Amino acid sequence: MGKFYSSERNVQILVALLKAHGIRYVIASPGTTNLNFVASVQCDPFFKVFSSVDERSAAYLACGIASESGEAVVLSCTGATASRNYISGLTEAHYRKLPVLAVTSTQNPIKVGHLVPQVIDRSLQQADTVAESILLRTVRSKDEEWDCEIKANKALLALRRHGGGPVHINLETNYGQDFSLEELPPTRMIRRIMPHDVFPDLPTSGKIGVYVGAHQPFSEELTQAVDAFCACHDAVVYCDITSGYHGKYEFHPALVASQFDWGKESIRPNLMIHIGEVSGDYSVEVMVADEYWRVNPDGELRDRFKKLTHVFEMEEITFFKHYANESPARTTFLDTCIKSHQQALAALPELPFSNVWIAQQSASKVPAGTTLHVGILNSLRCWNYFDLPKGVRTACNVGGFGIDGDVSTLIGASLVNPDRLCFAVVGDLAFFYDLNVLGNRHVGNNVRIMLINNGRGTEFHNSDHPASKFGPAGDEFMAAAGHFGNKSPELIKHYAQDLGYEYMCATNKEEYLAVCDSFFSPEPKERPVILEVFTDSDDESDAIHLLRTALTDNKGSIKQLAREVLGDKLTSKIGRIIRK
Repeated sequence: MGKFYSSERNVQILVALLKAHGIRYVIASPGTTNLNFVASVQCDPFFKVFSSVDERSAAYLACGIASESGEAVVLSCTGATASRNYISGLTEAHYRKLPVLAVTSTQNPIKVGHLVPQVIDRSLQQADTVAESILLRTVRSKDEEWDCEIKANKALLALRRHGGGPVHINLETNYGQDFSLEELPPTRMIRRIMPHDVFPDLPTSGKIGVYVGAHQPFSEELTQAVDAFCACHDAVVYCDITSGYHGKYEFHPALVASQFDWGKESIRPNLMIHIGEVSGDYSVEVMVADEYWRVNPDGELRDRFKKLTHVFEMEEITFFKHYANESPARTTFLDTCIKSHQQALAALPELPFSNVWIAQQSASKVPAGTTLHVGILNSLRCWNYFDLPKGVRTACNVGGFGIDGDVSTLIGASLVNPDRLCFAVVGDLAFFYDLNVLGNRHVGNNVRIMLINNGRGTEFHNSDHPASKFGPAGDEFMAAAGHFGNKSPELIKHYAQDLGYEYMCATNKEEYLAVCDSFFSPEPKERPVILEVFTDSDDESDAIHLLRTALTDNKGSIKQLAREVLGDKLTSKIGRIIRK
């Protein structure tokens, strides 16, 4: 029986991607730890394999081949000190920017430091030997397979990036002896496109979306370029409260995408152009596109949705201007998305007094030309469901995604332009965590803070959160209930007034509606303002559940019936089985 590719999935991925990237030269040094890799390239006529017993000589052979041919060259060695002999040749390759890939095979790295024969620490590389160094672990799950694909693509792309240079892959092996695989399984190749490269064609069928994570406010020129792109390709720009885009093709999917019992296919794109940084809108994860293109000057492989195929290392405006053309403007896809949003709004029932009800009543009241900061998770989620007036600048600390500086960030923004009103909506844990900034002497009268005080981390009470399964027991340590005065009606009132703030308060819908116009008034006030709104955590979670079940279609009705008969947990399990 013939010998073919190794059964080790990380070896298969590396070999498949070497072929996809057109890397055919391999210089192999003898050894057991690299046997699975060497046997796999040896059996494939695509590769041109040479042998070198001396690894130091092998590295210089690679320099000669790379310099003469202009192609990348792979080195393969075993464990122990074999890889140390590559250092001088890789140093030469570094200073000449030659694309040499050192694949050093290794046993499981957890053995490092435990006196295991032929195991050395390769976790650190000298600065002028390789531009990139990665570890390709053995693959035991789908997530590990995805991680291996991303890292292998990253390493191979680094061979040509920024002028080119040497790269290191530490390839783990479990010494598998199965070489019966005759064809390599499909492996996702990711391409990096530079401004001077040939750009791939956009698909001629299917829907196109532009997904914007947290982003600095768009310049007028960039907005026009995005709008021109969307017009000729019938595309939609998916935004959240942090996206910064306010052009003609803006669509906020949070409300419709979060519906439990409504199909998302009509608003799901086939190709998604991903720009910006972290987004706190988790609802987009239920309508993942078939393929993602990432556009960012950093050129890094950011693969949140595990569907990345192209990375465009360039300014966003360069990308959108390249793909714009003179085709007639179309809004068919946008119209469908907007219609679904309107249907969801119309289907909303009366919500309990809660953060999401406050957002529903107040989003339209935020004055144009002002800034709105929201706290992470619940406040961000609730205010993402509803559209704000044009000209409102929005922000949220989604970069590190912590609760520790929401109010300080708002006050920092307020110092830049004292004449611009700056609003914040934060929960009680975030507010008290950042309490000391309220005493800062630089706080101006353009600051207005809404504190949603439900006495705990209400996130942990939502029906889809694991902590909710513990019921009241979850309050003690998971949701951190009862701290900071346990919803004291006097604590923040006195603290705010003693610091010179105007204090407002609401404990129900009527009281809130009586004060919200004053809170959101565009007219300047003499002092900064704190509006404390006391809500009930059960009402908060009930409101979110009512909102997420507002819209139903035939598919959704079947799911709802299953929930009623079988329960949420069993229904979800069956759904996962069906999708497989």
